[in-house]
Amino acid sequence: MLILRDLCEGTKRFGNLQRSLDGISPRTLSLRLKQLEKNGIVTKHIFPEIPPHVEYTLTPKGKSLKDIVNKMREWGNSHK
Repeated sequence: MLILRDLCEGTKRFGNLQRSLDGISPRTLSLRLKQLEKNGIVTKHIFPEIPPHVEYTLTPKGKSLKDIVNKMREWGNSHK
């Protein structure tokens, strides 16, 4: 959910996601992103440069989850 929360705000680089998800290992984040990509929720764009530059974006299927993610965010904020 936290990955989706961040991607609802727009395209993110791997490093941005990792910093936002304090404490997640690069391996775990990579596995979760691969799973989301496999399920058609996230797309991965690799830029052919050195060092590698990778960005993740929600697909139309992933964007359909925005309302749910936002409602969960509102609920969380009202129950702090």
